[in-house]
Amino acid sequence: MNTKLTLNVDQSIVEEAKIYASYNKVSLSKLVENYLQSLTKKEIKRKRISPLVESLTGVIPEKGDFKKGYADYLAKKYS
Repeated sequence: MNTKLTLNVDQSIVEEAKIYASYNKVSLSKLVENYLQSLTKKEIKRKRISPLVESLTGVIPEKGDFKKGYADYLAKKYS
């Protein structure tokens, strides 16, 4: 069911939004509806991790502080 909505928006923004909507072949109402829907989605889409990548997680052991090691490397290289 569609419901009428009245908004107060700066005129220059409305004009640019109309141009954008026209260029993308969508109505301004649909553009606003899609935007509001994207804001209110309850379910966050998560990227699926392949089983191979998941099985490799944690395989490489951490050796010390990477940032400190890199900083030491740069200090040695440029001194």
